[in-house]
Amino acid sequence: MKNKILIATLLLTLWSVFAVAVASAEPVDPIPGINIQIGGEDAGSGAGTSSLSLILIITVLSVAPAILVLMTSFTRIVIVLGFVRSSLGTQTMPPNQVLVGLALFLTLFVMSPTLSTVNEVALQPYIKGEISQTEALEKAAEPMKKFMYSHTREKDLQLFMGYTKTEKPESYEDLPITVLVPAFAISELKTAFQMGFMIFIPFLIIDIVVSSVLMAMGMMMLPPVMISLPFKILLFVLVDGWYLVVKSLLASFTP
Repeated sequence: MKNKILIATLLLTLWSVFAVAVASAEPVDPIPGINIQIGGEDAGSGAGTSSLSLILIITVLSVAPAILVLMTSFTRIVIVLGFVRSSLGTQTMPPNQVLVGLALFLTLFVMSPTLSTVNEVALQPYIKGEISQTEALEKAAEPMKKFMYSHTREKDLQLFMGYTKTEKPESYEDLPITVLVPAFAISELKTAFQMGFMIFIPFLIIDIVVSSVLMAMGMMMLPPVMISLPFKILLFVLVDGWYLVVKSLLASFTP
């Protein structure tokens, strides 16, 4: 038995040495080099400009969600829709995808006049080569500033102007974008929470009434949410709640 084990071990050792010798005898192809270049070899000074433009475009795309959230009506709309779902107590109904999608299209609807102005005064002239990139950005910022300024509370604006020691400008066009954007954001948060509070009141009353009735009947072990949820959904459907909520949101952005 021991001899068989020794013979098997010897055969495995010889096979390993033979395999290594064969592998070392075969030539190994070198790994080909990979060279990635933006622009042609004859691009000259334009190659650096193209690379810089590509980096700038990627940077803008990375901050696009923040621009959407903080410089448009998206914040107010999505928070109010979230309050509607919370007040109903339906947990994940409607799903997040539905609420965010509805908020996105309502944002496009509300912002369409402003975006149209940006397209006319900044984007199209820049595409046609009539203005430079810097001039296009300045012209595009003016309609956005006008929209944000019309929905920003003076108290919130003074907060950031006082912190940065910015003098009071003659018009909204002279306001720095770094001051106007955060002031607009906290103003939108306050308005959205005020609207959400008003939405909560009728559903809170239903919860209180159902809880009182259950306690009077001695049904303390029965969760009031199970009884109040159908009544809240029924009330929301009867008054056409989604229509009223969307109508209130659109009216809140009316100049």
